[in-house]
Amino acid sequence: MAAPPDAPVAADDAALIERSWHDPDSFAVLYDRYFGEIHRYVAARLGTHLADDLAAETFLVAFRKRRTFDPARGAVRPWLYGIATNLVADHRRRETRGLEALQRAPAGEVTDGGHEERVTARVTAASVQGRLAAAIRRLSPGDRDVLFLVVLAELSYEEVAQTLGIPFGTVGSRLNRVRRKLRRGLGGVNPMIGGSDG
Repeated sequence: MAAPPDAPVAADDAALIERSWHDPDSFAVLYDRYFGEIHRYVAARLGTHLADDLAAETFLVAFRKRRTFDPARGAVRPWLYGIATNLVADHRRRETRGLEALQRAPAGEVTDGGHEERVTARVTAASVQGRLAAAIRRLSPGDRDVLFLVVLAELSYEEVAQTLGIPFGTVGSRLNRVRRKLRRGLGGVNPMIGGSDG
């Protein structure tokens, strides 16, 4: 999991936001600092074909709303993820269609390890891929957001809470609910090890 920025970086980020009110070019430091991880998060959620545009749009929205940023409510990094998550929500239909396509698609090629490992991994992946995509598609939008922010963006529970504006405990309860639903959707199979999970 990526480590959240330490306090000096978070304070520097907040100072950069404030400085950008009078010196708009200083906002570029935040863009340089966070664009890569926001881009990866959006690409993992919606595909690379939308990632460039939506990651750039995240920073455009942040720049336009920079005067509304309140460091007392959280750090810049989760604020940016919140903007990106909202933009992803605007494209949720595409995300759902992508999960439906994944459910129908054959499992991807596995290339690491020996022949026996590759065959075992591919058979296991093929057997759970469609069920996993279907189970993810059935999650509520809020549960999906928590799952993707933890797994894809590698945010801490605290950062997810800040990003979504929900209590810290709600992040844990949603993630536990997601795990139960995914496990049930996979019939107890853990796709990470190819065997029974329970």
